[in-house]
Amino acid sequence: MVAADHRSLVCTASHRFDIARQGYVSLTDGRPGQHLSDTAPMVAARRRVHACGFFDPVATAVAHAVQRTATTDRPNVVADAGAGTGHYLATALDGDDRLRGLGIDLSKYCARAVARCHPRAAALVADVWRPWPIRTASVGVVLSIFSPRNIDEFARVLHPGGTLVVVTPRPDHLAEIVGPMGMLEVGADKDTRLRMATAAHFDLVDHTDLRLARGLDAALVADVVAMGPSAFHRSAGDILADAETLAAASGGHLDVTVSVGVSVFRPRGAGQSASMSTSAPA
Repeated sequence: MVAADHRSLVCTASHRFDIARQGYVSLTDGRPGQHLSDTAPMVAARRRVHACGFFDPVATAVAHAVQRTATTDRPNVVADAGAGTGHYLATALDGDDRLRGLGIDLSKYCARAVARCHPRAAALVADVWRPWPIRTASVGVVLSIFSPRNIDEFARVLHPGGTLVVVTPRPDHLAEIVGPMGMLEVGADKDTRLRMATAAHFDLVDHTDLRLARGLDAALVADVVAMGPSAFHRSAGDILADAETLAAASGGHLDVTVSVGVSVFRPRGAGQSASMSTSAPA
């Protein structure tokens, strides 16, 4: 894919893809997919949650993982698969001015946010479950933060000396609101399934468990719920009403736990076979 001008990109088969005025490029083929994409209200809720700093420790951990594994012999592109608003990508780019970011998301609303998240970030609308419009071995880092994991494409686009950073929720993630707010629960075997899914292509080289809690008011509790898949099934009004009831029972604010695993992988055969495990206290 090359830039034909400042308004479009052209692939090797001479297909032209226009750059939207909001700054992103859509590489979808127009066929309806099986997966839902984030709506404008979901993206707005996610932006408010990130603006309050609720997930900042996670973003910092991701940026540190990128920096710790940086080498001079790999491409400087960081591809964020399922990039959302680009919050994690932007934090990673801030840590190293040599890096360039590419956020991939099925939602055009997410792509608009990614296009504005950082001066060195670009945005694509594409389905991460399908083959990516990215050259083989051309990416230095792939990020997968609370997002779908197309392991085969991760392995294909990553440079042999590249890094895969995956953030997954642990069973007690958002534990105080999952049940009362009708959110999806995290399976106890999620880490095991991640290891099994990556085993054919990647070696685990580092893992950190991050756990902390922060007090949120009703509006932010509602936003944490509304930024995720629950928003596809419930109205914003119903979510806020339940959040207000839950927060009121705790005196107006509710301590909510962020509990995630940050796993760092290298392509198998890259000479990084030893794994480390650390844990950050609450």
